[in-house]
Amino acid sequence: LVTMKFLQLLSRKPGKLGMLFQIPFSQKQFPYLCLATSTCLYSKKKKVNSYEQVDQEKYKNLVYSVTSYKTSAQTPETILEEDNLLYGPPDKHRPPVKAETKTPKNWVPFINPNKNIPLLNSESNFPVKISLQKTKMPSVTRILQQTMSPQQAFYLERWKQKMIQELGKDGFAEYTKNLFLQGELFHTALESMFLSEEMATKEQREDVAISGYLSSVQHVLKDISEVKALESAVQHETLQYLGLVDCVAKYRGQLCVIDWKTSEKPKPSLKNTFDNPLQVAAYIGAINHDANYDFQVSCGLIVVAYKNGSPAHPHFMDPDLCSQYWNKWLLRLEEYMDRN
Repeated sequence: LVTMKFLQLLSRKPGKLGMLFQIPFSQKQFPYLCLATSTCLYSKKKKVNSYEQVDQEKYKNLVYSVTSYKTSAQTPETILEEDNLLYGPPDKHRPPVKAETKTPKNWVPFINPNKNIPLLNSESNFPVKISLQKTKMPSVTRILQQTMSPQQAFYLERWKQKMIQELGKDGFAEYTKNLFLQGELFHTALESMFLSEEMATKEQREDVAISGYLSSVQHVLKDISEVKALESAVQHETLQYLGLVDCVAKYRGQLCVIDWKTSEKPKPSLKNTFDNPLQVAAYIGAINHDANYDFQVSCGLIVVAYKNGSPAHPHFMDPDLCSQYWNKWLLRLEEYMDRN
């Protein structure tokens, strides 16, 4: 900037400019060629404003609005006004409305108030084992399958199709068959352990198919005592449904219906078990209304064992949680009865 002003000052006195920028070359003096640059600065044409070429009279209003517009600083108030004009007034914050809690039409208590519990239980330490009889009553498993939510049914079907695509129909059939077989062997081994620990220990070491599952639940088995029922049928005499309970025993001092589950994927939280809590609640309610059992249960336990032997996840259900799932089970049972 200083150089430009200096050149402009010198250009006003062209006589002196040549003298200042003369340099010796042989015996003659030649003017410095930068004089041309100074001349070029003054030879540029004046920039024409394009708005001046517009027919001012014809587009008077348009030209005025364009040339006279000035942007004003935005404030929260002006922004709010513009938003109201474009999108309408903002909705005032309201707390989310809780979904209406449905209640069963024919509510039956979770704990049976009319059941007489003997002061002293049977002296026999042998667990109750009642065979499941074929009747017209629907099973807990069947009721839950036929009242499955659309979202859960979608994910189940998508998993099935994915497995069929990878394994083929025959391969998928063999895969599911092996899963059921492993589950049966796992339950049988646990039953043997509770009845005769030494004999079961020898068998499980030889059976590679379930050795991982049994290793997975070892830390849970240490907290289980006083087994009262094993693989025993239960029936709700009032609501007319039945099921097969895996185990009834004390877990850390509290009597529970225990449901053993096998999985290849980790299920660290109760919500990962899908409808299993409903199944446990249904079994507990059935036991409490079944005359074949001289005790009542208020807690549940879902134990998820893993094939790779990693520690199983035990999900304990206290009386309050069991009562909540009992109400949900009653709604599913009503839905099944309405459909059938």
